[in-house]
Amino acid sequence: MRYRTMARALPFGAVLLLGPAIAGAQTDGTLRSKISQLFIFGASDEPLLLGGSVDPNNPASIQAHGHHFVPAAVAENASLIGFIGGAIAGGVGNIPIATTSGGVTFRFEGGIPVKTSLSSGPIFAERAQTLGRGRASVGVGRNVFKFTTLRGVPLDNISLIFTHENVDFAGCSTANGGADCAQMGVPTLENEIMPFRLKLAVDIAVTTLYATYGVNDRLDVGVIVPVVSTSLHGESTVQIVPFGPPPAVHFFGGTPSDPVLSASRTVDGSAIGLGDVAVRVKLNVHESPTSGVALLGEARFGTGSSEDLLGSGAFSARGLAILSGRIDAFSPHLNLGYLYHSRTAERTWNDAVLVIGGFDQLITDRVTLAADVLSELQVGRSRLLLPGPVTYDAPYHRVIDPTTIPDRRDDLVTGSLGAKFALPRGFTFIANALVPLNRGGVRPDIIYTTGVTLDF
Repeated sequence: MRYRTMARALPFGAVLLLGPAIAGAQTDGTLRSKISQLFIFGASDEPLLLGGSVDPNNPASIQAHGHHFVPAAVAENASLIGFIGGAIAGGVGNIPIATTSGGVTFRFEGGIPVKTSLSSGPIFAERAQTLGRGRASVGVGRNVFKFTTLRGVPLDNISLIFTHENVDFAGCSTANGGADCAQMGVPTLENEIMPFRLKLAVDIAVTTLYATYGVNDRLDVGVIVPVVSTSLHGESTVQIVPFGPPPAVHFFGGTPSDPVLSASRTVDGSAIGLGDVAVRVKLNVHESPTSGVALLGEARFGTGSSEDLLGSGAFSARGLAILSGRIDAFSPHLNLGYLYHSRTAERTWNDAVLVIGGFDQLITDRVTLAADVLSELQVGRSRLLLPGPVTYDAPYHRVIDPTTIPDRRDDLVTGSLGAKFALPRGFTFIANALVPLNRGGVRPDIIYTTGVTLDF
């Protein structure tokens, strides 16, 4: 009875400890807004507005050159800024959740519990066995990592090139010797570009509280409550590359004859709060001493703020068919399924086909080794779209690629290797490492996972 009381107190106590931290989430601007601030230079609050080039006496004319790089006016530039923030928010919301039905599993025969597994099971994959009627598992897990790449490009070395708006105004052709102002590069000022270097450091720590209960010998239900802490450091530098003789047309400050053509910005921020809460249901449809088949449904609710990089901010769900076997102390498993993401105008992550395979091996009576390959294979063309190349027609033909971020699929393939250590009185300690095996999406170099569960 004492252990049951401890089990009930474990998640509740963790919430009490974390409560002040959750209440202390940042309030002075969201983290995604801070990423946008890396594109703001000078006194203006508008991204890429060149304060030195704005003519306050004639803001609607072509002399208001400060607005020609503003993302609100140039869709290609806006999509670059939105892509980076959206990709990071999606990466946080897609953090793998550990299995919530670990430990030794049982079924009841004549009121007597009979083991249906020998090992403590996988860490991030699912096995067909359920906990058993009336049994429960509660625990706390901790993931710590740092995002380091975006589609293989280092987050601390992202190169962007912002191009000029293709302007066409009354009298443009006359002012430019009869040239066609619909062409990119006419007038000549359109050839000026802004090479931009972005450096981001995004550190994530996720504390996960979870509980699973065996409704009967074939049905488990579970809930997962993550608390996410995100810190952001960003640096940006930008340089205007003039095209043509002085005086300068585009500049951050100074005067046309003595312009300031470079600028930089640094931002820092952090946030802590509730991530995307999930609920699970697992139904065992076949069980024998050497094999098992089960179905799992999971719903993740958009309770984590995507603006503060604490979650996706949108509903998602996955369904899995689970096949597992047992050969003495060796237990292979295969999970096949589908991941659905709800879509809004701001959140457009792709669905994915799920393929997870691996094994768990009982090494000693108290140590289980677990290894898996976790795959999310993108369905359709990426909904996180990058702007295409910009083609210049004058004064000569050339093409500029606006970013070093490649236009590729965001398939996620991750290797998982860890161990479970059975401790006295029903406790299990978990240690694991997740390592990306490809470079789709926003990825860390490694995710370290530790945790402790109590089965009773």
